[in-house]
Amino acid sequence: MSRRPPAARRRPPARRRPRHRRARSGRRRGMRGGLIAAVVLLVAAPLVLVVALIVAGSAAISAFDADDRIDVGVEDAPRPPSIAEPGIAGYGSGQLANACTILAAGRDLGFDERDQTIAIMTAMGESSLRNLDYGDWETSGVTNPDGSPTTSIGLFQQQDSWGTRDERLDPYTAATIFFRAMAERVPDRAALDPTQVAHETQVNADPLHYARFWDRAVRVVAALNGTPRAGDRTDGIALCPAV
Repeated sequence: MSRRPPAARRRPPARRRPRHRRARSGRRRGMRGGLIAAVVLLVAAPLVLVVALIVAGSAAISAFDADDRIDVGVEDAPRPPSIAEPGIAGYGSGQLANACTILAAGRDLGFDERDQTIAIMTAMGESSLRNLDYGDWETSGVTNPDGSPTTSIGLFQQQDSWGTRDERLDPYTAATIFFRAMAERVPDRAALDPTQVAHETQVNADPLHYARFWDRAVRVVAALNGTPRAGDRTDGIALCPAV
């Protein structure tokens, strides 16, 4: 007895969405599009207005006559006043302080103003009144007559034979060493030109090396003593008049 195959299962018919829902979705999309367009319009309108104002302003400015414009040049801008450093004969406050120390050392030893001025002139010619911790060997390779490197340092560019390094780098001590050497080596200095006195004291190569510094030394000594020469001002300079 044959069996009949089982009947195939039938799928239930697909349920269709009501047409009114599709219509509602279409209306919603339309409303969203309208809102977006409105927002874009609200944002763009001010920008368009700003651009229009800028263009109109530029056109108005370009219409002005050149004579009606106010032109402020760089030359008209205020500039800060230049403040010159206090100084005498081209020497600044630090150099003049060293000069005061030299004068003090000379006075303490009983040397007169001419001898003190010779010392100032010598320091000008040797170091430009700067307390240098190096000398002409380091800057120019200068050697002694025996070929050894020079060891000059300090205000007077004194070598090792003049004293210890600390002594030569101490302005007061270095000046004291110079005055004592001058008194010993040039007892007749009152009858000699200042540059010759400095030359015989320092034992340098050129006896005329210091001559060009004499007038400046005279001006510096006068100013530091409180009696500046005509044209020299002591504003901002620490004086060191004799006590």
